[in-house]
Amino acid sequence: MDTPSSRPPSRILNFAFTDKNSLYAAYMPFIQNGGIFIANSRRYALGDDIFLILKLLDDPDSLPIAGKIVWVTPPGAEGGRVVGIGIQFGTQDKGAARRKIESLLAGMLESDRPTMTM
Repeated sequence: MDTPSSRPPSRILNFAFTDKNSLYAAYMPFIQNGGIFIANSRRYALGDDIFLILKLLDDPDSLPIAGKIVWVTPPGAEGGRVVGIGIQFGTQDKGAARRKIESLLAGMLESDRPTMTM
């Protein structure tokens, strides 16, 4: 069983989305509290804690998000999928990150366009 001292420390990751299409392709609304897929070739394991500093479009403020790795797309994944990780947003921000992303993607969330996850 993992104890707090045996788990690896949280990692910090900075990422920016510069357009709505890439944000739409990465957003994971089907994850409890919301989540985001980040293209990244570094090794992570399911369950790893992560602290994400997320910059969205032209917003001058970044969103600090404590989260957990819930999705890993490894190199060589079927269908030529983008290598990266899915991060589930924690509850610390009381849904602020999810609300911000969904307001930016208003009108796009019902689309059937493919995403980087499902």
